[in-house]
This record gives sequence, C-alpha cells and structure tokens, in this order.
Amino acid sequence: MLDVTVIEDPEAAAVSLDPTRARLLAELAVEPASAAMLAGKVGLPRQKVNYHLKALERHGLVELAGERRKGNVTERLMRATAASYVISPAALPAVQPDPDRFRDQLSARWLLALGARLVRDVGALITGATRARKRLATYALDGQVRFASAADRAAFVQELTAGVSALIRKYDAPDAEDGRDHRIVVALHPTVKDQQPAPALDQ
Repeated sequence: MLDVTVIEDPEAAAVSLDPTRARLLAELAVEPASAAMLAGKVGLPRQKVNYHLKALERHGLVELAGERRKGNVTERLMRATAASYVISPAALPAVQPDPDRFRDQLSARWLLALGARLVRDVGALITGATRARKRLATYALDGQVRFASAADRAAFVQELTAGVSALIRKYDAPDAEDGRDHRIVVALHPTVKDQQPAPALDQ
C-alpha cells in the first residue's frame, strides 16, 4: 500500500468523492476486509457494499489482498491501494488553476494556484516514474517560524527572496544540453490552527 497517491482520472475522482465509497476506502486503508465484514461497519447490505467495492476496484482505488473460505463461500478480501488520496487538478482540466494567468507574490489565491499546479505536476511525475519503474528525484522543506512582528515577516521574505534568487543565478545552466529543468516553489503562509473537537455535553 502506498502512503499517498494522486487521482488524475475524472471518473476515479468522482467515485472517490462518493461519501459511502470514501468511507469504504477509509476502512480498507486500515486493514483488508470483505464485503460482508464491511457491511456491518457501514450499515449497508453486503450486496450494496460489493457494488461499491467493484466500482472502486475498476478505478484502481482498491485491490485484492487475498481470499478466505467462510462456509461454502469464498470471500474476497480487499484493501485500499493507498493510505490517502489527493485529487489532482488534472481531473478537472477545463477549470484547473493556471498560475501563469497572473503573478502576484502577495496573493493567497496565486499561492493556491501554485499549490494546485504542484499537486498536478508531481502527480504526473509519480505516475510516469512508476510506469518506468524509476525513482523520482524531488526535495521538499517544511518548517515553521513565529514572527515577532509584520516588519520581521517582511524582512524574512526579502532575505528569502534574495537568497533563493542568488542560488538560482548560481546554478542555472540554460545552455546545458544534458540538463533538466526543475521547478522551485517557495511558499509562506500563516499556520492553520488545529480544529479541536467540541466537548461532549453532559446528559
């Protein structure tokens, strides 16, 4: 099972967004199960669960993990193909964000468009590398900083921009025939606070 995979096919995206099928995916990401085993967990008849499982299997979201005999019946044990899924903007090609339409480094919506393109491009690269059975060379840096003031944040952005721009100028080799272009995305945004569950009410 993969840790995360990207859904690029529109039909697969639609299948995964169905609430019942999403629940089945969540259950099968934890451990393999048969339609009969899942029926009790999701409160649906076995035949209905089996119908949903076949739809998920057709689109590569679940796969056969094994079989077991139960009385005179052979049950198929299914498992999710990944622990989590991300839907690529490629699944909605006509309306996917295009960061090249406008460039505003201080726009949250431009940052969102960049993030969407990142999901799309990395998803396509993973798909290609998997088919070619090759490793994909990538790098990511994830960190957190607390600024004492807006002025400190602005100064940080200025230094970050200058530093990254200097590295790009240093290593960029546009005339290298055997070179390969790489995209660099640097983002800064406020940290999202974790949503705490509401306390239970006393009966």
